[in-house]
Amino acid sequence: MEKTLEFPDLLRLIDERSTAFRAAVASAPSLDVQVPTCPEWTLFDLAEHIGEGRRAWAATVAAGPAPAKSAPEGTPAAPREREALSAWLATSTQELLAALREAGPDRGCWTWWGASQSPPTCGAVARHQLQQLAVHTYDAQVTVGAPQPLPDEVALDGVDEFLSTCVATPAAWPHEPAAVEFHATEGHSWRLSLSADGARATRLPASGTSPATPADASFQGTAGELVLALYGRIPVDSLKVDGDGRIFDLLAAWEPDE
Repeated sequence: MEKTLEFPDLLRLIDERSTAFRAAVASAPSLDVQVPTCPEWTLFDLAEHIGEGRRAWAATVAAGPAPAKSAPEGTPAAPREREALSAWLATSTQELLAALREAGPDRGCWTWWGASQSPPTCGAVARHQLQQLAVHTYDAQVTVGAPQPLPDEVALDGVDEFLSTCVATPAAWPHEPAAVEFHATEGHSWRLSLSADGARATRLPASGTSPATPADASFQGTAGELVLALYGRIPVDSLKVDGDGRIFDLLAAWEPDE
C-alpha cells in the first residue's frame, strides 16, 4: 500500500492533533460530559485513554519487537484539575514523539496487527497513532459541540491506513466473496477484496482505469468522511453508496481469528 505521509510529517501531525485534542478538552464546560461517539466514556475518560495510551505506546516503541503494552511503573495518573490534565496530556504526547524519534521509522516494534498489510515497524506505529489521535480529537470536538473535518493530509492517509492495518488479514472472509471500493472526492480510491483468502486492500490508479471485475459495493465521500465512517463515527448512509451497502455492515461486524 502506498503511503502519503513521510515519518517527519507523521510526527508533526501527531503533535498537531494532540494540541487540537487538548484545546477541545480545555473548552468543555465539564470533564464529566458524555462523549456522544464513545457513549461509554466521559470526556475525562477519553482524555485518560489518550494520555495512558500514548505513554504505553512510547514504552512499546522503546522496547522494540518485545511486547511492552503498558506504561512504566510510577507513571502519574491523569489529574482531574483542568490545567494539570492538559500538561499531563502534553507530556504523554511528547513521550511518544521522543520514543518514535529515537527509534526511527524502520526499527522493529511489537504491534497488534499481526499479518495485516502494515509492517511491525515504528513507522507503522506512528502512522496508526496519528489516526487514533485524529479520530479521538474528532470525538472530543463533537463532545464540545465544535466538530471539525479531519485535516486533508491526515484523512487521505487515514483511509489507506485503516484498510491496510485494521481490515487486511489472511483470515478467511466468512461470507460470499466481494469487492468493495472506497472513493475519496479528493481523487484517491481503494479496493478491498474479500474472499476465503482473507481481505486485501489495494490503491487504485488515479487514471480512472477501473478493475476488470466491477465492485459489489462502493462508498464515496471526502477522505475525512470515509475515515469517520470506517471508525463508526458517522453513519455509512452519510456517504454515497452504490451496490450492496450491506457489505459494509458485514465488514464492521467481522472479527477475524488469525
